[in-house]
Amino acid sequence: MTGIERAGPDFSVDAALLAEAFGVTQAQVQQEMRAGSITSRCEAGVEEDAGRWRLTFHRGDRAVRFIVDDAGQVLTRASFPIRTG
Repeated sequence: MTGIERAGPDFSVDAALLAEAFGVTQAQVQQEMRAGSITSRCEAGVEEDAGRWRLTFHRGDRAVRFIVDDAGQVLTRASFPIRTG
C-alpha cells in the first residue's frame, strides 16, 4: 500500500505517508501508534462535504490532516502546530 486505502467504514494509512509528514521513520510511526503517542481521528463530511473524510493524526505538538474521497484518494494535505497541555 502507498497512501490511503478504504475498506468498508475503515481507512488504512501507509506508515510511509505519516513518516514523511512527521519527519520520522516508518518504524517510529508504527512504534508510536502502538504506544499511543500518535493518535488519529476520522470524521465524515456532511452536506456539501458528503463523500469526503477528514483524517487527522496528532504527534506531540504537530498534526497532519488529510482530506480524502470515498476511495481514499488524498484531495488535500496539511501539517500544522497544535497546542499541547
